[in-house]
Amino acid sequence: MTERRSRGDGGLHWDEKRQRWIASVTVGYTPAGKRIVKKASGKTKTEAKAKLKEIIRDHEDGLASGPANYTVADAVTSWLAYGLHGRNQNTVINYRTLCDKHIIPDLGARKLRELSAEDVDRWLVGKAKVLSARTVRLLHSCLNRAVKFAQARDKVKRNVVGLCEIPEGKEGRPSKSLTLDQATALLDAAEGTRLYAYVVLSLLIGARTEELRALTWKEVDLVGDPDRDIPPWIAVWRSVREGGDTKTKRSRRSLALPKRCVEALKAHREQQRKDRKAAGDKWQDHGLVFASLVGTPLDAHNVRRAFRKIVKDAGMPAYYWTPREMRHSFVSLLSDSGVPLEDIARLVGHSGTAVTEAVYRKQIRPVLLQGAAAMDTLFAR
Repeated sequence: MTERRSRGDGGLHWDEKRQRWIASVTVGYTPAGKRIVKKASGKTKTEAKAKLKEIIRDHEDGLASGPANYTVADAVTSWLAYGLHGRNQNTVINYRTLCDKHIIPDLGARKLRELSAEDVDRWLVGKAKVLSARTVRLLHSCLNRAVKFAQARDKVKRNVVGLCEIPEGKEGRPSKSLTLDQATALLDAAEGTRLYAYVVLSLLIGARTEELRALTWKEVDLVGDPDRDIPPWIAVWRSVREGGDTKTKRSRRSLALPKRCVEALKAHREQQRKDRKAAGDKWQDHGLVFASLVGTPLDAHNVRRAFRKIVKDAGMPAYYWTPREMRHSFVSLLSDSGVPLEDIARLVGHSGTAVTEAVYRKQIRPVLLQGAAAMDTLFAR
């Protein structure tokens, strides 16, 4: 007679149909009172017993062993479906593309509980040979967060991805900026176009393109307060990002407007009044500074298309420049004029100078002159 196993030790039985030993043990109950049963199988009784002991040990240690057939693809798919609430739609699309193109094809078939740090290391190193450093970091981040999401739902014991170093990928597309002559040519080419004020603000105050597309007239003061020595200014407090927030807290800033910006915005406001009158009942009032002919928000495609035409009219290759590089040019031109890095960082809304220097390192003035100038004054001969 077969000896009955003690309570809590689980059970073993032979499955004739599967031709395998099946181990099972109750590890708890659902809120509805239904038993939670973990199962494992083996070709031999000894193999099934060993798996049963592992399940019991993990349960006693408070570790979730996770389903044996749960794969990396399952974890990634679940994270994409339920772990990105509140994210910008473009961000979600970008993450989904990275996962569908790189993570699921390469690692998706691997059982999540069997995924090792070595697997992830080899995968990342392979990706670093063909992808930019930024893309490699994003891939690591996506996989790391997907496994962490699965870990929180008892699909795996630990997250091995978080233990892996991120290798340096290929050098990405270098940031570049317009020279003073190029910037002047761009402004001249933009004058008279519907995007003129947009180009002027991008180049002369360094606002992000997503910040300008969300700018409303109530956030623009074209007069200021001369009695209190307050110049005309705009409040860069919002963007077209999900939720309307700026990229970071430090990105919320109020900026004084150069005279050329004030003049461009006044002309732009007058043109918008004409557009409103011409549109009649079709006008949709969102209060936006930069809007379509019927008042609706501009999308990034609208801006890029109009900007490329201006670049071409300025005598430069249209494919080579993008609207965001007007912000890079703002940093470069200020740096060349001797403006301190700390001031530039505040103007562009960076949380510190490290970001400014890292992203725009080729445009930052490499020779610091203030010390030499001060010493020449102190020790003049």
